[in-house]
Amino acid sequence: MAVLFCMSMINSSAQPKSDTFDDALEHLPMLTTLTMKLCGVDSNTKDDLEFCASVLGSYVVAGVVTYGLKHTIHEWRPDNSDNKSFPSGHATMSFAGAHALQKEFGHVSPWIAVGGYAVAAGVSVDRVIRDRHHWYDVCAGAAIGVLSTELAYYISDKLFPKYNASLAFTGNSLSIGVRF
Repeated sequence: MAVLFCMSMINSSAQPKSDTFDDALEHLPMLTTLTMKLCGVDSNTKDDLEFCASVLGSYVVAGVVTYGLKHTIHEWRPDNSDNKSFPSGHATMSFAGAHALQKEFGHVSPWIAVGGYAVAAGVSVDRVIRDRHHWYDVCAGAAIGVLSTELAYYISDKLFPKYNASLAFTGNSLSIGVRF
């Protein structure tokens, strides 16, 4: 956290309005989630299509809600650069990714979730420090990110019902059973 603070102070003195640092870290938790799945780490969602629907769906829901609110509320940023401050899109997307990371890989190690949430918190704190957002912008963004991920997983669970299939051979007959 101290490193993030120092880097943001260096960035803010050199280029006060540059969002390059935040833009890169904003997506790190989600990229970590996708990379871990691609590398074969045991995720909670076994089906690849359901995984993609849940994880990427959280980004879609978060983006629609966040940018819908930004274009409706018109809250001015602390630096008065524009009126799209509320809620913080960077906080929303980083917390959506961090929560997806926790849901998929938190069972592997709690430190995976801690790392994701730490990056998201660091991005959010940096946005406030550099006067890009008010504290309530990033708090709302964090809440929207987490709730968007929960909603995407809920919808995905409804779209991809869980079922158990079984095969049984008895004598010269074959029985197939599916339980929903």
